[in-house]
Amino acid sequence: MSPITRSTPARLTASATAKLPRLVLLGLSLAYILAGLFMRDPWKTDDAVGLATMITALREGGTTWLWPQVGQLAYAEEGPLITWAGAICMQLFGPWLGDITAGRLPNLLWFAITTGSVWYGTYLVGRRTEAQPLALPFGGEPSSRDYGRMLADAALLLLLATVGILQRTHETSVVPAIMAWQALAFYALARTLDRPTSGAITLGVSLAAAFLTRGWVGALPIMLAALVAFHPRGALWARRQWLPLAIGVTAVLTLAWWIPASQGSEYWISNWKTWNLSSFSWPSLSDFGRTVRDLPWYLWPTWPLALLAVWRWREWLYAPHIWFALGLAAFAALELVFLEEPTDAEFIMLAVPCAVLGAFSLPTLRRGVVNTLDWFAVMCFSLTLATAWLGWVALHFGWPAQISRNIARQTTGYEPSISWVAFAIALVITLAWAALVVWRLRSHPSALWRGTVLSASGLTATWILLVLLWQPAVDYARSYRDMSAELNTALAQHRKPDECVRGLSVGSGQRASLLIFDNLTLSYDSKCPLVLQQTTRERLRDGNAAYSDGATELWRGGRQADRHEIFRLLRVNRSQ
Repeated sequence: MSPITRSTPARLTASATAKLPRLVLLGLSLAYILAGLFMRDPWKTDDAVGLATMITALREGGTTWLWPQVGQLAYAEEGPLITWAGAICMQLFGPWLGDITAGRLPNLLWFAITTGSVWYGTYLVGRRTEAQPLALPFGGEPSSRDYGRMLADAALLLLLATVGILQRTHETSVVPAIMAWQALAFYALARTLDRPTSGAITLGVSLAAAFLTRGWVGALPIMLAALVAFHPRGALWARRQWLPLAIGVTAVLTLAWWIPASQGSEYWISNWKTWNLSSFSWPSLSDFGRTVRDLPWYLWPTWPLALLAVWRWREWLYAPHIWFALGLAAFAALELVFLEEPTDAEFIMLAVPCAVLGAFSLPTLRRGVVNTLDWFAVMCFSLTLATAWLGWVALHFGWPAQISRNIARQTTGYEPSISWVAFAIALVITLAWAALVVWRLRSHPSALWRGTVLSASGLTATWILLVLLWQPAVDYARSYRDMSAELNTALAQHRKPDECVRGLSVGSGQRASLLIFDNLTLSYDSKCPLVLQQTTRERLRDGNAAYSDGATELWRGGRQADRHEIFRLLRVNRSQ
């Protein structure tokens, strides 16, 4: 049966594809990414480590551009691409914005690549013949252009509504970058259908960038999905002669880094290989159980829609609008099974394909089901906004008492103060959400994007409220700024000229924070007379911490909000 005569599961009228105002989509996207990106301290661990590799490359120069480092710590994980992007931004804009703010500017680029690729990629496959809704007996079905645009809007909005990616897209880590390259690969596959030269080149760039961002852990599922996209039964099989061009571009860009990097530092490359190999393992029942438990919450609300799309379009499985996204999702999911300890850094590889697939499920839903999803979004996000306000009231006014006590345990020593500017903006955001709900109740819009707008707007409004009302308390609980300043003061008092400080059991996130805030670099030289030890209060109490005897404690401190972690600055004898 040809694609023209085969029945399609999509049923839609022209009114359901009414155009979503571009300012709404652009404004919502900007509000999503800008809120919480700037004017805050780095969070441990990935957020701080990413910034620290950029700062090290900028200050140290030379080989630290090839091999990312956190001070003297060889951060031989993932790849150098985000270090390059952040260090360049720091060099260009750091004198005006400061290094921390400038280092976060690439997040805007990653977000733009992600959203632009999702929108245009979905539009390109959505306007094709295979994806079109069933023609109505008396006409009235949407045009292919309007239909593709509606699907593209829905895919982008579903991505913004995905709960798990919210914090990660605001971190200076490889996570938002690898999502961007996966989205670009999806767009490149769609573009290859009608413009094979530019599509193949873009595909090669995206695959190489994925490798330079996160090594084989990030690149392998995208590469395999790209190969499978050229399946003999798929639309790209007719363009298979362009696949060598994509492979060639990938190889050239990858080798341009790999050759000088491998010849320069055998130690770094050896550790990089070890990290990539050790990341994979045979399936573990316990890890698989944790993944099955966490993944549905992370991908809410797109994963049920994505599964529904695959089922409803099962007769069109090899059509580009299903096959491309399905391949990306399948290999990202398969990788989770063979990873040593899969986390949300790998879960994010499912966000883009699930959002795209979820968009193609919408035209197959009955109106009653769509309305149910709308009401669920209204109730769910009205509750999250109310919870954000309730927590703020408990933090500042001590009511409800139980919630206030729980917050106090997590923010020991914090003295809250009300920012009336933040309060006013938060109130405006809340009223805007209320106005959106009223619009949905009164106007009964027929546009199919209405539910996705509610979900994306609700999650964005919740995030903005958390940033406005909670960011000072979160910074206090998660930032090492005060601890780093105290340590810097102690070193100024006790360190003699030319004395180095060795780190003992200090984590990469803590090392990164010390470097970012006070340019403190911890050495690995065992001859250093000063030792910064990271341990726990319990180990100190039981006398199980190293150097419990025979060393002079010069300083002790840590984050007041952390009831377990403690740092000690010690002076040890040369014999020790």
